[in-house]
Amino acid sequence: MSRREVYKLICGVAEREYADIVQRTSFDNESARVYFVDESFLEVWLYRGENLMKRYAFHWERRHVNGKIFRHDNAPHVRWREVKTFPKHFHYETESNAVESHIPDDPISATKYFLNFVRDFLKEA
Repeated sequence: MSRREVYKLICGVAEREYADIVQRTSFDNESARVYFVDESFLEVWLYRGENLMKRYAFHWERRHVNGKIFRHDNAPHVRWREVKTFPKHFHYETESNAVESHIPDDPISATKYFLNFVRDFLKEA
């Protein structure tokens, strides 16, 4: 399955299963975007190769809402080598705070995992 096809699936899952928090979605060859009811958005980037999850980022942009970001990615930054799940890590609230990431290795499951996090976060806000 191509990246574009996976991005289309991600948008479909977001619209169908998370309609309570999703305002709209978009995708192209480079990424998928999920826009939320609070004006924040999730951007998903997958690797350009056979193994789409070889390199990925699931980035929830909230700086314009409350100054925070949340991002699961697996870029092997030396700075995060002490994180138990390295190279997988989760930027929690800021770029400089990385903790363990237990996001699934399948792009659709990973999307659902992150959207559940977003839903729970927005309920508490």
